[in-house]
Amino acid sequence: MKEATQEEIGSYIADAGKAAWNVPGIDASTPRREIRTVGVIGAGTMGGGISMNFATAGFDITIVETQQEALDRGLSVVRGNYQRSADKGRFPQDEVETRMARFDGKLSIEALADCDLVIEAVFEDMELKRKIFTELDRVMKPGAILATNTSALDIDEIAAMTKRPEDVIGLHFFSPANVMKLLEIVRAEKTADDVVATCMDLAKTINKIAVLVGVCPGFVGNRILFARQKQANKLVYQGVMPWDVDAALNAFGFRMGPFQMSDLAGLDIGWSKGAKTANPIRDALCEMDRRGQKTKAGYYDYDDARNPIPSDVTAKIIRDITGAEPSTMEQDEIIEICIYPMINEAVKILEENKAQRPSDIDVVWLNGYGWPADKGGPMFYGDIVGAQAVLDRMEKLAADDPEFAPAETLKKLAAEGGKFTDIDTGGLKTDKGA
Repeated sequence: MKEATQEEIGSYIADAGKAAWNVPGIDASTPRREIRTVGVIGAGTMGGGISMNFATAGFDITIVETQQEALDRGLSVVRGNYQRSADKGRFPQDEVETRMARFDGKLSIEALADCDLVIEAVFEDMELKRKIFTELDRVMKPGAILATNTSALDIDEIAAMTKRPEDVIGLHFFSPANVMKLLEIVRAEKTADDVVATCMDLAKTINKIAVLVGVCPGFVGNRILFARQKQANKLVYQGVMPWDVDAALNAFGFRMGPFQMSDLAGLDIGWSKGAKTANPIRDALCEMDRRGQKTKAGYYDYDDARNPIPSDVTAKIIRDITGAEPSTMEQDEIIEICIYPMINEAVKILEENKAQRPSDIDVVWLNGYGWPADKGGPMFYGDIVGAQAVLDRMEKLAADDPEFAPAETLKKLAAEGGKFTDIDTGGLKTDKGA
């Protein structure tokens, strides 16, 4: 394992942040579209948070819901968020009303017709998004940018519902959208250069850190997260308790491990009563109304202060479902099993040209997922531990599950002593050759 000084890590992170704004083929001469008014579809957690970014930056917002109750509730949450900020002295009290005056709540998608940019922020259901974009294609004025906030779905399929796929782009905000700095800008197969350029500029205007990525399941951030989550779940099936997995990742530097994060988000996301999903442990917990922090029980039990407590109930459910007796594993091994597949998946993303450069992946994980800054990001950390160590672990994991086969580039790096941060992708590829 190579050592890196804090000065070297800090310099790398700063350079990575600057590089992320550079999109080959797009420069100051690329036309931009004028964005004065913004529409948001959905006034829930994401839609409300996304809207706040634009209202704070001075844009007029039209926010659309299907029911008045949902619209009122969403705008009430926005007002509450602004009021709390004013109460903390972040801006004058009268600024609350100034910002709220920029919101125009509507119950019809037709109200978005004259917006320069519209962002769809409904829940993750492809059929619903296809239907919305069919309507947007009919309603929106020519030249409007049509964006989706999907966190994992195929934006090319969404864009295909329109007669103007060149106007469609992914703007993946992270929750809570009014707080989190990262914005994954997802370039679909036919997204026009001026749409990309406009959205990159817009990200700066609303004070976000933007990273341009390509279309693949989960894009960059969530695709890597899925690899970690699968390995964490596999460990539980081997008898390692969720709190032991979390403790190892906490020791690595993550504020929350995968099961702590699941409890915070809510175990019932994407679940309905009686459902049999690919995660029967989660199903069983939800059926018992153990749905995370909000019900004071999930993988963990929670006291009144929401402190997580290892749960005998969860331990029994795991034993009953997996048949595995509780086992212990060294934290270093848990870390390798969870972290090295993230590095391997990142390499595959680069091989597929779904990220512009290795450092962009580090920017995503540092700003969207709480990767510990003292470890620089998955690619930088890969250089610290070395490609051979990552390869050795991936070969062991692949013997159990071919999905985790080592990337070809990983094998090459190990053979040649190469660095993850030096992988050359040739840039993000679309049919435009961008």
